[in-house]
Amino acid sequence: MRIAVFTKNRSNPAYMAARLGADRAAALFGDEVVHYVPDRPDDPDQQIALIDQALATAPDAIVLSPVHASRVDPAILRIRAMGIPLFAFVNPVEAVPTVGYVGADDARLAADVARYLFGRMNGQGRVLIVGGHVESVTSMARVSAFERVARERPDIRVVGHCVGDYQRGVAREAVSRWLAEHCEAPDAFLVANDIMAVGVIEALQAAGLRALVVGVNAIPEAIAAIREGRMLATADFNAMQMAFTVTECAARHLRGETVPAHVELPVDLVDATNFQHWDRPYEARPVKTLSEILA
Repeated sequence: MRIAVFTKNRSNPAYMAARLGADRAAALFGDEVVHYVPDRPDDPDQQIALIDQALATAPDAIVLSPVHASRVDPAILRIRAMGIPLFAFVNPVEAVPTVGYVGADDARLAADVARYLFGRMNGQGRVLIVGGHVESVTSMARVSAFERVARERPDIRVVGHCVGDYQRGVAREAVSRWLAEHCEAPDAFLVANDIMAVGVIEALQAAGLRALVVGVNAIPEAIAAIREGRMLATADFNAMQMAFTVTECAARHLRGETVPAHVELPVDLVDATNFQHWDRPYEARPVKTLSEILA
């Protein structure tokens, strides 16, 4: 079987891990994965063009992480019209029914990591929020949860927002500009993903400052920063496991098996007390099969 897998970009290591996860699952069945990735990160027009490119080859199934909540819908409707089984991960597809979806609760994981940060701040201090693409479903959910939890703490003050586009360099430059324009640095940073958090740490280092930084994804660079004391914590939004599971679902569906319509993965917080479990390359990180997840 041939499965077309669509990820959002090459700039976020989490999506490199997702492609690895899809390959690992397909290998269990002897299936072929063809990866489609926009050259411009998270670009809806490029993802539409890539979907049409894939449709011309008539894959047996499509696994899709849509780069936008609605702007890719015209191409998604063409998938439906061709009768190709569609599976989604990270973000759900709203335009048409999917055979299966695998993801995690962005709002809950962001709330958990925010509460952890505020606890380490003793419930008081100045916080800067760094979000991803302004139209990204994951970023909107995470930033909204950061703000909601901050409002629960009267002595936590959100002093501003930066947009890092889910990219290391963009986040680094945005935070560097913010720091240069404000006299008082934040005590902490709530960052919507880890690769931006690495950029935030670089901006702080360049300015000769230190602050508590938390992110999302548990990428190897973030785990190293936690080990070295440069980053406080991250939430393991496990894109490799998501892609593994959704690709396994696609392979099993193609073989006539019944697969769950919705799988929500739990999210673990990673800090200095437990980072050792994640302190390895993606290739060496374990994944669970669908039967193990559902057990």
